[in-house]
Amino acid sequence: MLFFDAQRPSDSPFVELIWRSHSEDTHPFLSIAVNRIELVVSKLQGKTTLTVRGPETRATPVGDCPAEGEWFGILLKPGVFLSYLPVRLLVDNSVDLEAASTKTFCLGGSNWQFPTYENADTFVNWLVQKGLLVRDPLIEAVLQGHHNDLTPRSVQYRFLRSIGITQNVVRQIERARSATFLLQHGVSIPDTIVQTGYYDQPHLTRSLRHFIGKTPAQLFHHSQPEQLSLLYKTVPFP
Repeated sequence: MLFFDAQRPSDSPFVELIWRSHSEDTHPFLSIAVNRIELVVSKLQGKTTLTVRGPETRATPVGDCPAEGEWFGILLKPGVFLSYLPVRLLVDNSVDLEAASTKTFCLGGSNWQFPTYENADTFVNWLVQKGLLVRDPLIEAVLQGHHNDLTPRSVQYRFLRSIGITQNVVRQIERARSATFLLQHGVSIPDTIVQTGYYDQPHLTRSLRHFIGKTPAQLFHHSQPEQLSLLYKTVPFP
């Protein structure tokens, strides 16, 4: 089973949160939809790997979580991406960066030491300084309901360039994740519908089946056999 040991916010405008976990035995695992890019360092059977995970537009069963593994992740904010890696290649996909040695990996033509949970903020700052990690501030502004002078087509282009998915899908995923968090923390199905803005229970059920892979009742009663990927507290975008 996978244990999420810790998560913390970051002072960086590029980072949503930083988390770490470990596993003690194998267990069925379900990767739920996410609308951001994530950098994940894995340690399995003595090998360290840095993986860039893209946005996931649906729930995906991934089999058993491997035993005796360690992970830590840097969840980036919406609109933050690696400048050298086309985001469209990451949608519902991930890329393992090439290892240069047991302690380093290749990124942007240089070798880097694998970051740790403790120095993740410093690592992000280095990437920003080297121009490898960039941010489109328009994305968060639009998601928070702020007006801009761009045409809808131009805004959509910016979303596809920096996240790889449309604004509408970004919002749907955030709402489904918010509903999941509420249900798993004991909020009733009717109250969850009201708090997250779904029309009715069938609307909520369709959304959760697609993005989370479970029904509202399964999430509320914790009756799903698979363990869900990282779920953090969030609210739907306005």
